Amino acid sequence: MRMWKVNPRYLCRKHLLGEHLEMHMFLGVIRTGNSLRGYIKNGLVEIHNIIKRHNELKAEMIRRGYNHKSNIPKSAEKLLWIEGKVDIKGNEIELKRRCKNWGNYETTYRNKN
Repeated sequence: MRMWKVNPRYLCRKHLLGEHLEMHMFLGVIRTGNSLRGYIKNGLVEIHNIIKRHNELKAEMIRRGYNHKSNIPKSAEKLLWIEGKVDIKGNEIELKRRCKNWGNYETTYRNKN
């Protein structure tokens, strides 16, 4: 699990939907009382930004015409605390390495429609 925290418009479908799912998974771990210590230590999540990031990803999903049916209740905010720092530049480098469609979503999407 990881919070990429890059501009969602640059994410391919796989990484957009994957990160969206992982925001729900992070909340699930918090709800069950399990530790995210390793994710925090390794810069993979900002606990205080889970809901904000979910909503950014949700907005991009809707913009692309995807169906979004998994809202996070407002009450989940009380579960969060300020901790963690994600390296956005490092994540951009990692996404470029992993994903042949990194940053090209807009062009790819327009060409298919």
